Amino acid sequence: MAAESTLRFISIYPVLLGTYGDGGNLQVLSARARARGFEVEAIELEAGAAVPTTADLYLLGGGEDDAQVAAARALRADGGLGAAAANGAVVFGVCAGYQILGAIFPGSGGVPEPGVGLLDVTTDRLPKRAVGELLAVPTFEGLHQPLTGYENHAGATHLGADVRELGRVEVGIGNDSVLEGAVHGRVLGTYLHGPGLARNPELADLLLSWVVGAALEPWVQPDIDALRDERLTTVRPRR
Repeated sequence: MAAESTLRFISIYPVLLGTYGDGGNLQVLSARARARGFEVEAIELEAGAAVPTTADLYLLGGGEDDAQVAAARALRADGGLGAAAANGAVVFGVCAGYQILGAIFPGSGGVPEPGVGLLDVTTDRLPKRAVGELLAVPTFEGLHQPLTGYENHAGATHLGADVRELGRVEVGIGNDSVLEGAVHGRVLGTYLHGPGLARNPELADLLLSWVVGAALEPWVQPDIDALRDERLTTVRPRR
């Protein structure tokens, strides 16, 4: 999408949707874009503010039930996020943000709440809350490295015919103990906290490549590679 020289990234309602370090995803994407020579305008949008429709990328993080419902209702009433996605913007949602991007999710007290309908997914309750490390083998094109993160959610997310999974679960629950995440066009949802884009630089660069319309040159970061190796060794089942 990035028609202008400066890329615009918006973190939507980070006070409502920013648990488990998800606010760091904005910092990660900004740093990785700047390292490739792009100028970035990083915006944290206050709850209730109108959602600009001309940004290149939008981020939604996790949140508690009441905050999630409040965010979903504000976004439905505003309509800006849907308009931006229709114009080709990249949208990335984590946990509660992922559920909001779908058709319906359990709100306060388990009462079903409509999402914004950018992903063909529905969410109901898991029998037992998913808490702990999440590891998935990517199945989406452009991703080759294991997907690693932390999950804490009570939602079971079911994929419709109009989305593809991001990966298949190796450790943890993800969507349903089998599949993790959902992708449609340039809209991507996942349960990977951590923040997820710090723990998965390949995923961050995939989102950036959608923004700029081209593959990015690799950015070698030995310290991050070492931390990923340590985490994978810790959580991956012994063969």
